[in-house]
Amino acid sequence: MNRKILAAGSIAAVAALALAGCSADADEPAEPGGPITLSMSAWSIDTTPEFQALADAFHDQNPDITIDLKEYDPTDYNTLVTADLAAGSGPDIITQKEVKYVTTLQEGGQLLDVSDVKLPDGIGGADSYTVDGVAYATPYRQDSWVLFYNKDLFEKAGVTEPDGSWTWDDYDAAAAKLTAGAGGAKGSYTHRWQSVVQGFANAQTGSDILKGKYDYMKPYYERVLKLDADGDQVDFNTSSANQLTYQGEFGKQKAAMMPMGTWFVATLIAQQASGDADDFDWGIAPIPQLDSSTTGTDSIPVTFGDPTGFGINAAVSAEKAAAAKKFLEFASSEDAAQVLANIGITPALSSDAVAETYFAVAGAPTDDLSKFAWSTHKVLPENPTSSKTAAIQGILGDMHTAIMSGSADVDDAIAEAEDRVANEVGLD
Repeated sequence: MNRKILAAGSIAAVAALALAGCSADADEPAEPGGPITLSMSAWSIDTTPEFQALADAFHDQNPDITIDLKEYDPTDYNTLVTADLAAGSGPDIITQKEVKYVTTLQEGGQLLDVSDVKLPDGIGGADSYTVDGVAYATPYRQDSWVLFYNKDLFEKAGVTEPDGSWTWDDYDAAAAKLTAGAGGAKGSYTHRWQSVVQGFANAQTGSDILKGKYDYMKPYYERVLKLDADGDQVDFNTSSANQLTYQGEFGKQKAAMMPMGTWFVATLIAQQASGDADDFDWGIAPIPQLDSSTTGTDSIPVTFGDPTGFGINAAVSAEKAAAAKKFLEFASSEDAAQVLANIGITPALSSDAVAETYFAVAGAPTDDLSKFAWSTHKVLPENPTSSKTAAIQGILGDMHTAIMSGSADVDDAIAEAEDRVANEVGLD
């Protein structure tokens, strides 16, 4: 069965697909007690195997319920899904790609209350889908940001590998030594996303973007700008002009270190197996910390990361809603966590058994520090659940570009962002 249904770029095209029978109709009655097919939104199915893996594993346990994937362009995912929902042709199960859009769907009455879905103890990310005490989605994966590093380049440069005790000062010092001794590779790579700077500033200083004050980000920007200026990483403007990819910079050994989310583990394993990435020894370490109070393997490092979850279209029939809730419960379970770990995906539910499965994947690192970095951390959300988050993040994105491109100094850009948030968004 071909379970890919490509989402068109217009409502009219999607409507045409629906007429052709390629989209689930929320009003279509399911045969009582009979087989049910649920559509589920997804993106980049060929390179993101988690959706089909979960759908197949769930179907194996529930033969009367089939999950058909409806594929959307990842770049415009939220816009396209929202358009489909408004047109009445949205998927039955709505994958929550970004937490900051949860309240948009919730306020539009497009998400079903799923507070009655039973979640296992210890699962991460559930609070991100709760609005006023009501759950509108459930998590199935929970990535966090860690430090990827090239063990071969460290050895070549004669630099001691990370040991879990690093602060950002240690990271910067290592980057300079690696640039000098790694034979042409840069010591570091900081990707262009605002989260690579702001996410750490928010989490490690205990700050909240909803407060409207952002001067706490200044030291984080100053150190990244210094890495650019010292030549210890490709600068922001060069990365932008050449549209560099983080996969290419690390995978082709152009950078010895890179802060990135744990989703890159699966990608790097696959790219090394296919030859798209070079063959080299690598590992992950806890992300460097603001100070020594949270460093060391006897402490819990602070990082950030948003969950990925599943919600249910509020327009589905009662029978489809019951089936969809059954899927949500499965997707958060230990069984589903094992399915995800087996393909190098970080599930929202972790355990010793899940970690064992994850690191048994061919090509995964096997050292103790990598296992510690993956399993032990305090993960704070990048996007607090609020109807104001998306607008504020848009303004902070403009601030990030202005600072990193050099079009504004740090103080002026922060002041402008604070003024815009106060005037354009308004805070309580």
